[in-house]
Amino acid sequence: MSESRDPVEWYRRMRRLRRFEMRAAELVGDGEIAGPVHEYIGEEAVAVGVCAALRADDVITSTHRGHGHILAKGGASDRMYAELLGRESGYNRGRGGSMHIADFSLGIYGANGIVGAGAPMACGAAFTFKARGEDRVAVPFFGDGAMNQGVLLESLNLAVILRLPVVFACENNGFAITSSIDDMLGGDLVRRAEGFGLPARSVDGMDVRAVHAATVEAVERARTGGGPTFLEFRTARYSVHNISQGGRMRDNRSEEFLAEARTRDPVERLAGELARDGGWGPGGREEVDEEVERELEGAIGFARNSPRPRPETALDYMYAETYPDFPAPGWEH
Repeated sequence: MSESRDPVEWYRRMRRLRRFEMRAAELVGDGEIAGPVHEYIGEEAVAVGVCAALRADDVITSTHRGHGHILAKGGASDRMYAELLGRESGYNRGRGGSMHIADFSLGIYGANGIVGAGAPMACGAAFTFKARGEDRVAVPFFGDGAMNQGVLLESLNLAVILRLPVVFACENNGFAITSSIDDMLGGDLVRRAEGFGLPARSVDGMDVRAVHAATVEAVERARTGGGPTFLEFRTARYSVHNISQGGRMRDNRSEEFLAEARTRDPVERLAGELARDGGWGPGGREEVDEEVERELEGAIGFARNSPRPRPETALDYMYAETYPDFPAPGWEH
């Protein structure tokens, strides 16, 4: 999706993310999705606020909890559900599943099951933009747990040294799987980034307006040659780390913690602001919600009616055809 400054459109996008994940959880429970799903519920303001500040030709890299990022950048819900259900019409022809959805044509350079692995990929894309003289920007999303990964820290250093057009988007939901950030992180996220020479700030990740404003500033800095920025978005996930057919992970977060997080719900927060300011328009919130439900119902129907990959194609698409003369003549598989 392209840039947007329309709060009603932001609400529509966040509602789509929320309901997409809720329906996906139902499909997991019904046995229609076989692999694990990491729900994005509660963090919608980050994906929508960030991606609404990007152009269509800008690039993002995502995470294991990536459905929200992909939808917010323009991913189609029908092809995403098809991928989750393992169908040929999915983004990865039903072979990648939840954690590997990508669409280069939309600037989505892939979700990734390896913690922090999207950061060096984004730096590579940003280096290409700079070398070509293009005013494009790359945004890697990652969680607070990635701040203890060497590849992420190396990426921060590389971006500063090469003055790359990167906006590092850290989604700090307070937990790396089940471990609290208080037990796992030495020091402060923002100060750690500042130690690499990065302009860095902490933002309320439950407020889509605040997320958008901070990202617009960072993107403009990157686009005009000012180099990288680090943004910590303080957010919360309502779900356990992941769900899968037949079970849910143990969750040691207290009910009080989760209840407090829901009082700051990003979707309801924006809905309330629009109601207060008279910003909904003729159809109101109900019309938007109904549009989202119709879209997702149609998307699930599309996925269910799509064919599964044929068994004889199981080894297709395993390798990129990078070299025209490979495999060499006489090569035996």
